[in-house]
Amino acid sequence: MTKIIAVTGTPGTGKSTIARKLSLLLHYQYLDGSQLIKSAKIARGYDKKRRTAIVDPALFTREVLKVRAKCAKKGIKGLIVDSHLAHFLPKRAVSCCIVLSCAISALAKRLSKKGFNQPKIRENLDAEIFDTILVEATESGHKIFRFDTTKPAGKALKILANKLKKL
Repeated sequence: MTKIIAVTGTPGTGKSTIARKLSLLLHYQYLDGSQLIKSAKIARGYDKKRRTAIVDPALFTREVLKVRAKCAKKGIKGLIVDSHLAHFLPKRAVSCCIVLSCAISALAKRLSKKGFNQPKIRENLDAEIFDTILVEATESGHKIFRFDTTKPAGKALKILANKLKKL
């Protein structure tokens, strides 16, 4: 069975960067959760105030598991799932969940650079301050690796990849 490694975190923490690098280091397939939501058409609406798609985590899970099944048929040994919803994947389907974090000052700069408005920046900074995603991942029962993306990851990412190879 194809392993799933979930990469999650508050917007701006570097999920896509870290997930792509891990997929290369581990020779796993990379899955962009945002693209999956669009291609599978599983958004159930759009929250204008928060400027985000509304997605049922159960539908997201169903689509990720379809991708994993396709990977298994192709003999692909692992799948890196890049999404702020990845920690909602069921424990039984996930080898581990990597929760990214970032210093608040650096995260604020990243979100501003991405064009987020002030209420959206505040919402995401609050989520980071209160470790919302870490708490949700913990409540889901995942084996968790925390990874700080405040500074360039280089050597630390290779160390993490070596730990993941042993799962």
